[in-house]
Order: sequence, then C-alpha cells, then structure tokens
Amino acid sequence: MKSGQRSAVSRDRLVPSDQQLKDKSPQPPFTKGGQGEIFLIIKFIIVTCLVTLLLSSRTFASDISLHGFIQGNYSVDTTTSNPDGKDFKWAEERAQLKLDASKDPFHLFLKTDAFYDHIDDASHLELREGYADYTSSSWDARIGRQIITWGLGDLIFINDVFPKDYEAFFSGRPLEYLKLGSDAVKIGLYPSFASSELIIIPFFEPNNFPDRKRFHMFDPMPLVTKREEEQPSSTLENTEIAFRVYRDVAGYDASLYYYRGFFRQPSMLPDSMTSPTKINLVYPELSVYGASLQGRALDGVLSLEAGYYDSREDRDGTDPMTPNSQGRFLIGYQRQMWEDFTIGLQYYGEYMYDYSEYEENVPPGFPQDKKHHDLASVRLTQLMIHQTLRLSFFSFYSPSDSDYLLNPEVKYNFSDSIWAAVGANVFGGGDEWDQFGSLDENDNVYVQVRYEF
Repeated sequence: MKSGQRSAVSRDRLVPSDQQLKDKSPQPPFTKGGQGEIFLIIKFIIVTCLVTLLLSSRTFASDISLHGFIQGNYSVDTTTSNPDGKDFKWAEERAQLKLDASKDPFHLFLKTDAFYDHIDDASHLELREGYADYTSSSWDARIGRQIITWGLGDLIFINDVFPKDYEAFFSGRPLEYLKLGSDAVKIGLYPSFASSELIIIPFFEPNNFPDRKRFHMFDPMPLVTKREEEQPSSTLENTEIAFRVYRDVAGYDASLYYYRGFFRQPSMLPDSMTSPTKINLVYPELSVYGASLQGRALDGVLSLEAGYYDSREDRDGTDPMTPNSQGRFLIGYQRQMWEDFTIGLQYYGEYMYDYSEYEENVPPGFPQDKKHHDLASVRLTQLMIHQTLRLSFFSFYSPSDSDYLLNPEVKYNFSDSIWAAVGANVFGGGDEWDQFGSLDENDNVYVQVRYEF
C-alpha cells in the first residue's frame, strides 16, 4: 500500500492518481443496451424538436437557434490491450443538439448528447448543460446544469475547483469533454468598483477518472475488492459555495477566489492498516483561497495564479489518509512567435504544509509523497493552409517525479462544417504510482471526425 491514497487527493488537478480505484465510472441517465440506441436517438430528436416548436411561439421567444453535430470518436491502444482484454479506449458515434432561445430578460440554453458506446455495447442520453438566465442592468442569475470555468491554467487547475472528466481527456476525446456540468445557481453582480460571481452547488459532483476496465492503473491495495464510495450528502451544511471578485488593475485582469466544499478526488480509508478487508472512498472537506493576475508583458501574455488549499479535516497534518493543506502556484506565458505560430509555457508547483507530521505518521514501507511537487508544460500551435490545418503539440513533464505526458495532434477543416483530428497520448517515466508513470501502459492513438450544423 502507498501513501498515494492521500497524495492522489492532494494532486487533484489534471491527472488520475494511483488511488482512483472505483471499478465503474459514473454513467449518464437514461441508459439502454443493445438495440436501444436507435430508440434513444429518435426520442432525443423528437423531444428537442417539440421544445423548439413550443419555444418558437409568439408568446415566448423572439430569438431561437438550433445547432449541433454528428461525431465519430475512436481511440485504440498502442502499447497493450486494456485490462478487460479489449483494444479500444473509446469507440462511439455521438449526436449533439444545442438549443438557444432568448426573450429579454430571459435566456434558455440546452445541450444534449445521444451516443452509442461500442465498448460497453450501450446507448446513452446525456444532458450536458441545461439552464435558464435572467439578466438586468446590474446583476444576472443562472440556474441549472452549467459548465463553470475559473482560473488561468492550460490544463492545470488551481482555482477552477469544479468537476472534470479526466477519462475523456486521456481517451482522446475533444477537449470540451474535459469539463463536467454542475447543477448550480450562479449570481453575477456588477457594481462600478468590481464585478463578482457567487456560485451555490447543492449537489456534489466528483471528478470522473479512467475506468479501470479500460485503463491500467496502479492499485496500492489490489487484494481488497470490497470498496464503497461515500459522497457528501445533499444537505444545507454540505452545499458548496464559491465566490469570485474581479476587475481591471492597471491594465491587468485581477481576480480573488474563495471556495468551500470538498476534494473531488476520493481518499482511501481502509478498515485496518495492517490487514484491510474493506476500503471506503470518501471526499474530505476543503476550502480554497486564491488569486490570479493576467496581462500583457514581454511581448506576450503573462499569467500568475496561486491558491491555498485548506484541508479542513487534517489541519495538523497527522492523518496520512487525508490530504495535508497545500500551497499551489502557477506561472504561465503565451506569445505569438511569428504569424500563425503560438507558444505557451507553464510552470506549476505545490508545497505540502506540516510535512514533518505527515512523515512521522506514514506507516513503514509506504511510498512517501514529496514535500515539493512541480510540473512544467509546453504548448506549440502552428496554423497552415489559410488556417484550415492545425498542428499542435502539448506536453507535461514533472521535474520532481520525472514522468511525462505527450499529446501531438493534427486537425484539418475540410469545410466550415466538417473537420477531423488525429492525435496520440503517450505516458511514461517516474514510478508506477506517479501521475503519468502510472499510465505508462495506456498509450493510445485517437481519431475524431465531426459534422457541425
């Protein structure tokens, strides 16, 4: 067993860790298997059309749009087969419809996906987003399922504490599927001195990590098969609160952040430290205090972000099963070097507080977390052929762990409505429990093809 059952939580930013041990990823509602995919897609189209007709009546809307896409997305292993013996990380056909309807001061937005998963032989209908807005001159409000994005990092999240789908990213799906929706209320206030956002989330949503049937993952306690997940209950006390204040300061975009809720990656709590027979997966309490600053510098764009992670259940750092409090920071720089070529650089660091207390309580023989952890990234993007061809390369490398992720991609727009992309995810380095080292056997090549309408 490894201390990663707690360190994985403390490193909840981009990657699944060695402790994400759930046997089954959360499934969308309205799931059917076998031949039910045709029924679901027909039902999906009929319902959306009925809603469109209803909203297009003179009594409701003056501005309605309906868009969407049809997509194929496939990802195949290049190193070894999946743990379940199959060779595909992802294989699906998907249809999405987006409905946008407005009549001042109201706005309605719906984004719904219907897709067939060839690996599990099942069809799904998923509400990606669905919310209503009210807008006035000095404030606005949004209620419903919505995707919330805070912070400045490129695939590194400090103050963006909202749910992510890392299986989507590591499976070679379009980047938009990295973000998950939250069932929330968002209120924006816009006085003259500063703008602010208040977000209230009554229903906890964890991050989604790779399915252990499709991904080889390090398991510190492989013989313990009895595992139960305990998500925070939907009570007033457990309601998540997030608040952001932002304004321009001397030409720079400045923000302050606050969050009170839970880690979105679980900690492992075995029933015994010496001979465990059961593991509970729990989500410890968390508060985050952060700030960011972004503006032009050195002929490019400079980004600075920091956050203090207050682990409210282990403030003295003596419980090795619960993450210690941490300081996190990010320095980013982006610049267009020449026409249609852009480079982005980032350096990210973590510092664990009360490290001596943590060291004293780690059981003998457990691999031990580092006091300092860092991560560097580079993104290169070249546009060609009148910007219809995009060549991109993104990589992570951890100087502290010596592991890495490489993600090259080629995307071509055949027309305004049809595009295709081919790319790869390559993992390696470090130890078998490190962030990318634990994914060493999961290299894959992916293909995405989309028709938009």
